[in-house]
Amino acid sequence: MLELRNISYLVDDENGRNEIINDVSLDIREKFVAITGPNGSGKSTLAKLIAGILKPTSGRIILDGTDITDLNIDERARLGISFAFQQPIKFKGITVRDIISLASGKKLPLNVVCDYLSQVGLCARDYVDREINDSLSGGELKRIEIATIMARGTKLSIFDEPEAGIDLWSFQNLIQVFDSLREKTDGSIIVISHQERILNIADKVILLADGKVGSFGEAGEIIPSLANGVTDVCSKIPGQGEQTIG
Repeated sequence: MLELRNISYLVDDENGRNEIINDVSLDIREKFVAITGPNGSGKSTLAKLIAGILKPTSGRIILDGTDITDLNIDERARLGISFAFQQPIKFKGITVRDIISLASGKKLPLNVVCDYLSQVGLCARDYVDREINDSLSGGELKRIEIATIMARGTKLSIFDEPEAGIDLWSFQNLIQVFDSLREKTDGSIIVISHQERILNIADKVILLADGKVGSFGEAGEIIPSLANGVTDVCSKIPGQGEQTIG
């Protein structure tokens, strides 16, 4: 379980101190949680705070009872947190087989690597020896990245706008891959997304606005709020109490 306790994140800019995340408290227990909200609401910042890319100005982050607030991204990775960027990282000279084996922490036999690729909808014989470079499309890179996370078997997998930069055909396949990943994972998945189809397959949805939790619940409850505008939703939440997901 992931616990956020009064998390705030402030940055200094030309206008003074700017509060990007404002006193967010959450308990995330579900297998698949989506975080959504308008541009500038703090979604990606919150994901990076959880992963350890950024450090909160105040508050605590607890993973399965362990306080990880002061741990860096490498230390959190060793505890079982994975982070997938909006634009997957490319590795010149490293093959798909290499990266999946590295993610697992051991040299994997070819049939196991092929099984991970098959689970994300890729024909293994066409990809296993390809380099992770510009010859791969955005959708292919996204699915390979998911295969590496599956190979890691992490407690918590975070995806920052996985739909960014991919075409419609790849997006349709991405939905199927996430649906399958939710069924197979033993941990939890957090996805930052604007896309209704991703929100619809999540167990719970968190709505952020102006760095605060505006609402949370089933997709069917949150999506109409997005259509009506998130400002009204946030104004209906009295105080800044803790929100429990699950």
